Order: sequence, then structure tokens, then C-alpha cells
Amino acid sequence: MDALHKPEHVDLDVLSNLGPLAALAGTWEGDQGLDVSATPAGPEETRFREQMVFEPMGPVINGAQVLYALRYTTTAWPEGCDDAFHEEVGYWAWEPATGSVTRCFMVPRLVTVMAGGTATPDARAFQLEAVAGSGTYGILSNPFLDKGARTERYELSVSLSDDGALTYEEDTVLRFAGMPGVFHHTDRNTLRRTAGPA
Repeated sequence: MDALHKPEHVDLDVLSNLGPLAALAGTWEGDQGLDVSATPAGPEETRFREQMVFEPMGPVINGAQVLYALRYTTTAWPEGCDDAFHEEVGYWAWEPATGSVTRCFMVPRLVTVMAGGTATPDARAFQLEAVAGSGTYGILSNPFLDKGARTERYELSVSLSDDGALTYEEDTVLRFAGMPGVFHHTDRNTLRRTAGPA
């Protein structure tokens, strides 16, 4: 890294600099999940339980840019099952200088999403989005999925209620080969913190 472009003063207290992401730090669990996915017979609903883990890290320094971040994992299990049907690993990041919120994650099907938006430091709700083909907040898929089930857009809404619940709704817009139009693969859940940040 070029030290000439490194900020002179960087606050090492990550948690106090995470802005709207600070409230996410810790472990969350919820069993109110609803997944609506595509099948040959049409849309299929799956109820699920989920665990999310957010671990503060940073600061992350890109020259003059300073980010504060959370390492992130989530695992989801269909209702009544012990085998997970969905996993994600990645990062959430806050840039105080611009008010930017970014979520970057990968799923085992080999799709990577970097979604972004803006928020105020004390925001209790925010929205992120990514679009395939964007050079910034975009989506990449492996060649098989890009040809047969291309993810074209991703939208996420996150909110934290006054009573401490974390609720999200996401819409993954897919274009399937040989099918007209697009399919909205949606997920939503409400989770509660079961452990504070490590």
C-alpha cells in the first residue's frame, strides 16, 4: 500500500464506527423464514430457520478510503430438517465518509453478489441492490448458471425494530433459459440476537 495515500488518522474502534451496521454485530436466529423458489411445476414455498453471524473487523484501508466491516455467514435449514439448503459467506461494510453500505457475499452454487446503497449512521432500515453487468454493485455467476439461470438483479431491504428484531426481505431476479420473462426468487425472515459480538 502506498503510505502517501493512507489516511493520517484512522479510528481503530470498529464497533463504534460501523454506523447502521453496528446493531447487526453478534449472532442472530429466526424460524419465520419463507423462501419462494422456481420449480418445473411452478413457484414453491419453503419455510425455514436461519442463523446469521456478524463479526466486527477492520478498519479496512484502501488508500484514502476507510471501511469498517463485519465478517458474515448465514445458514438456513428447511423447517423440520437438519440439512441446510442455503449458505452464504462474505462481508458487510460501512464507509463513514460517503454513507455507503455494501454487502458482498458468495453462495456455494458459485454466484457472487456485491450489493450497495446509502444510509445515515443511525439508520434503522436501509436498502441495497446489485445489477448484473455493473462494474460496481454487480452479480457474477458461474458459466452454467449464467447460461441457464442467470441472476439479473438483487434487491435487499433490512430493518431493525425497536424491540430488537432484525427483518429482511430480498428479491433475486432470475432469467431461466427457454422461459419467457423473469422469476422473482424471494426470501424473508425475522431474527433475534442470541449472542453479542465476540
